[in-house]
Amino acid sequence: MTWETIAKISDCPPGSARECSAGGRIVALFNVEGQFYALDGMCPHQGGPLGKGRLTGCIITCPWHGFQFDVTTGQHQTSKSLVHPSFPVRVSGDEVQVEVVPE
Repeated sequence: MTWETIAKISDCPPGSARECSAGGRIVALFNVEGQFYALDGMCPHQGGPLGKGRLTGCIITCPWHGFQFDVTTGQHQTSKSLVHPSFPVRVSGDEVQVEVVPE
C-alpha cells in the first residue's frame, strides 16, 4: 500500500466534497469541520459521482439518485447492511493523501 496525494488542503475547504483520483480509482474527498475523509468515488447504486454530491454535515448525497452515506464511516443511511468502501486519509504539510493498493 502507498500514500498518494490527491489534493491540497485549500482545494477542499470545510463543508465541501471533491472528486479526485488515486491508484487508478475515483476517490471522493470530504472535509467535515476540518477533518478529511475519503470514500470510493462511485455510488454503488448506478455509479454516480459521490465527490460531486451535496455534503450536509457528515452526510453525502449522491447527485444522481439521492443515495446517502455517512462519510466518516461509509454507512448507507437507510440500509444498515450497506457500508461503502473508504480510504485511510492523512495530511502531510499542505497535501491531503489517501492510502491505496495499486491496481
